[in-house]
Amino acid sequence: MTPMEAIVPLLVALPLLTAAGIVAMAHVRPLAKFTSGVAVGVVAVNLVLSLVLLPARVGPIYIGGWSAASTLGIQINCDALAKLMLITVNLVALASLVFSLSYMRQFTKVWMFMSLLVFMVAAMNALVLAGDLFNLFVFLEVAAIASYALVAFGCEAEELEAAFKYLVLGTVGSTLILLGVGILYSLTGQLNMGLVAAGLRKLTLAGGKVGPAPLLAAACLIGGLALKAAMVPFHAWLPDAHPSAPAPISAMLSGVLIKASGVYAMARVVFNVLGPSGPYATVLMTLGALSMVVGVLLAVGQWDFKRLLAYHSISQMGYVVLALGAAAHVLSGPSPQVAVASVCLLGALFHLFNHAAFKSLLFLSSGAIEQQAHTRMLKEMGGLARRMPVTGFCCRIAALSIAGVPPFNGFFSKLIIIVGLAMAGYPVLAALAAFVAFVTLLSFVKVQRYALEGQPSASAAAAHEAPFSMGLAMVVLAVICLLAGPGMMVLRDWLFEPAGRVLMAGSAALIGGAP
Repeated sequence: MTPMEAIVPLLVALPLLTAAGIVAMAHVRPLAKFTSGVAVGVVAVNLVLSLVLLPARVGPIYIGGWSAASTLGIQINCDALAKLMLITVNLVALASLVFSLSYMRQFTKVWMFMSLLVFMVAAMNALVLAGDLFNLFVFLEVAAIASYALVAFGCEAEELEAAFKYLVLGTVGSTLILLGVGILYSLTGQLNMGLVAAGLRKLTLAGGKVGPAPLLAAACLIGGLALKAAMVPFHAWLPDAHPSAPAPISAMLSGVLIKASGVYAMARVVFNVLGPSGPYATVLMTLGALSMVVGVLLAVGQWDFKRLLAYHSISQMGYVVLALGAAAHVLSGPSPQVAVASVCLLGALFHLFNHAAFKSLLFLSSGAIEQQAHTRMLKEMGGLARRMPVTGFCCRIAALSIAGVPPFNGFFSKLIIIVGLAMAGYPVLAALAAFVAFVTLLSFVKVQRYALEGQPSASAAAAHEAPFSMGLAMVVLAVICLLAGPGMMVLRDWLFEPAGRVLMAGSAALIGGAP
């Protein structure tokens, strides 16, 4: 194992051990005050390690002495797509933890919050590195269990109800995913993603048709992962879970969890296991278009700030899944249009990263505003830009980014997706994506008008700027929103195009590794 390969397991082991260590430290009086700092430190180390791994070529790693030929082997894939997700997960987690240093003082047992959040980070890191379907499912569940507890962390009636709904629907999604994995195992005798893909190719019927059993497995996997990603019509849990959770957890849920547990896993399964084909492409495009439109229309009528943001998470992830579906469609034809697929995947992956930055920033801003104004209702705010200048500035940056206003990062990723859809032969969907961007802008004009401008309410009149650690986390994410757009070419070469090539390479990327 090379030095770079030795780093990869640490991305899971360090936060996993730290989560347990925080629990132990909390019960030793001299050490209890260091639990928050340890949590921030280990995630910061994870982010640095993720960046160190970025230029390195790391092939498949087999844990426990197993090899690719072993049915029970545990394979770790630290390819370009996994590296993109590792950087995204740990960046948002670090910002959320720094924000929590001041924000979570209103709660008791902050050490428990820190332990659960670091535990969830460990699970998401393991999920994106998993090279076999069973461990993908296992760590998807571990991350979900931590998130159920974090949504209910305040233990108020609203939070417990939201967590229970999230738990029930999440269990339905998990059952579908496990059923899909079981069917694929029964068909191929393998769990390794690359070997499952090879086995499925052997089962393809004459004329290139897929048999009913693989289609059933695909339906279970895509349906379960669509529920985890809160795609319409599987979105019912998200508008309750995101607003009810503490702001740092809302940022984690929207910023990275629905991506890692839903969109990322869906992209892996469709492109690297099942193989992009017409039926799967159609399903992805349908889910993406529905989520994009329904999510934004539901958001426009919301006056609860965090609920409005939750619906926008559905809408913005619709962009990503729609672009993934378009890429799968142009790759599935008799003459694959690799250049067009590359544009669609670039837009999807760039928007996935951008959404992690601006949506996390919006949820952190909403948490700071709620803490100071003591309300989530836009009509009960007003004038906060004058009383909370740093929070107001960061909220404006994030709002302009999500609305796709140039030169912010959201503009460039949405533009690439729209161009990719037009190149793929879907001008109507491209126009629909542009329309959704316009409605998103209208939605956030309302936020600016009622929350940041106008006359303050009685509670908002007493608001003042958020503490330093909260402001620091917001400013860092705002800087990313400002720089990611102009720095798109650098990010394209280092992050997004290599990750897109992993998806286009199909199962070969899992067997032979990818840069």
